[in-house]
Amino acid sequence: MQNFQKNLQKLEAADTQVLGVSMDSPFSNKAWAEQIKVTFPLLSDWGGDVTRKYGLYDDKRKIGRRINLLIDKEGKIIEMQLDNDAVDPTKVVDVCERRKLKS
Repeated sequence: MQNFQKNLQKLEAADTQVLGVSMDSPFSNKAWAEQIKVTFPLLSDWGGDVTRKYGLYDDKRKIGRRINLLIDKEGKIIEMQLDNDAVDPTKVVDVCERRKLKS
């Protein structure tokens, strides 16, 4: 999350809306965002319905998997990073900047 915050200006300049989603409550998300100084919205999948529908729930560890999805304006997924790869937004930033240059 903090890595996305550090790159937020680049992403927004490339016409990209950053959203975080977790299985935590809205209250927890708000407190977490304030603690780590994240200014983009953190959405709550309280209960994990969406996480499970997308196959991102790890039954062994009882948590949702970390994932970055880059979704275009038509709703098509154009980039996906899972687990440890999802910590560094560099690839997502590059894809967004290239797409912006093409338009």
